[in-house]
Parts: sequence; structure tokens; C-alpha cells
Amino acid sequence: MAAKTWLGGKVPPNHLRIVVIGASCAGKSSTGNTILGKNVFNVNNKVDRRTTHSEISHGVVEGRRLTVVDSPGWFYINTLQETSEMDKLEIENSVNLCPPGPHAVLLVIDLTINIDKSYLRSVQEHMSLFREEIWKHTLVLFTYGDWINDVPVENYIVREGKELQELLEKCGNRYHVINPYHSQDPVPIKDMFQKILDIVKQNRGCFTKYGSISEKQRRRGHDQVTEWLNNRVRESE
Repeated sequence: MAAKTWLGGKVPPNHLRIVVIGASCAGKSSTGNTILGKNVFNVNNKVDRRTTHSEISHGVVEGRRLTVVDSPGWFYINTLQETSEMDKLEIENSVNLCPPGPHAVLLVIDLTINIDKSYLRSVQEHMSLFREEIWKHTLVLFTYGDWINDVPVENYIVREGKELQELLEKCGNRYHVINPYHSQDPVPIKDMFQKILDIVKQNRGCFTKYGSISEKQRRRGHDQVTEWLNNRVRESE
């Protein structure tokens, strides 16, 4: 049976690359563990549970290869405690750990906090470490979904006001809700994968430090470099 067409006749990518970013204590590492279905990112150290450098892990979920990159969080409550330059470099480097780049960036937001101007300013400041184009690949992932129980997340978005709504608009109003600590229901993760595939389909490629490139563009660039090297070898003979 012929494969289902997608992206002009191509099947969806069998290897998804995901980068998880966000503020400290938002549940980024636990989110990575939930996505991969195993405890690979440290969340058990009660002395210091904060991620200090970008980490990468791989897995296979629903028959699809996954690469997930966890990154250090930033502070937003205590404005006197600014993000260190080392943390900024680690956050910026997170997209380089899954070459040629992530298909999606999950911007993790804790549902238990209030989204005010200070929080939004902090998000924008750290997202500016990347190219503006990163917003096209970003999905806002709300964690601690049990905090709102059965209340639709849309109610929370309306209640939080224009700050959160402006943030979602920059992400193309893409968002999802999970509970990385208590939920054993695989449906939220499956639904999230579908939203990630929609991001890939819309952008026709992944995000890189230098912009979005498609797999076709990446292969063409590789072929050009190979041809250039071969010419240099022939010239030296």
C-alpha cells in the first residue's frame, strides 16, 4: 500500500527533534521525561533540581524516533537574579544539539503562575537569543494541567489577560496542556505530536541557528560542499 502523501508527496519525518525551553521550575525536565516515556532528565535531586546545562536524550515513541533537548531555565520572579551568561549560552546552544535543528520548540509555562508584563518581558528577552523565526516553530506547552482540573485552558488564557494572549499570538496561537508529574494518559502526548507535525508541515522544515531549512535544502548544501571539496582535490593532483 502506498505511503500517505504529506508535504508534496513525502511522508511525515520519522525522526522528530524537539527542544524544551522555559523558566526555572516550569517542569521542562519532567516534560522531556514524559515525552520520551522514561526518566532521563534529572528531576529527583532534591538538593538541586535545576538544569544547569543543555542535555540531549533519544527514544522511540509510537514508532517514531525522538530527540529531546532539555535546557537551563531562566529566573523571572526575582529580577535581581538575572540569567548568567553561561546559562544564556547553554540556552542558545540547545538548538545546535540536534542538527540540523529542532522541528519544534516547546515553550513550557507553568499554569499555576500569573503571566504579567514582567514574565512576558523575560520570555521575550530569552527568546531573542534565537532568530525571530523561532516563533514559527514554537508551541506553548502548559504544564501542571491538573491545577485547572476540568476547566478549559481557554478560560485560563482569557483570565490571564492580554500579556499571555500576545505571547500566544507570536506562536501562531499554538498551545497544548499536559501534566508531566501525574498524568499517565498517553492521549495528551499523541495530540502534542500531531501539533508538532502540523508545525513541520507549515514550515516545511526545521529551525536552525541561521534560519529554517528544509531537508532538501540541507542535502543540496551538503552536495555543494562535497562538490567543492572534490574540485579542490582534483586541482591539487
